[in-house]
Amino acid sequence: MQHIQGIARNQLQVSSLEDTISQDNPVRFIDAFVNSIDLEKIGFTPRVLKTEGRPSFDTKVFLKIY
Repeated sequence: MQHIQGIARNQLQVSSLEDTISQDNPVRFIDAFVNSIDLEKIGFTPRVLKTEGRPSFDTKVFLKIY
């Protein structure tokens, strides 16, 4: 029977998403651009829809994904 072999638990692998993205990747430009603009000036205003439960994500995150 075949099973997926995982990584041994006694091995430590430390890496971050920042390390895996190259310096010339376009995602770095998008990140810097969205962080530099004032979203309220272009009509993105945060609204509180509910007072209970988990807070919503930052509007900039959704703009970066789009």
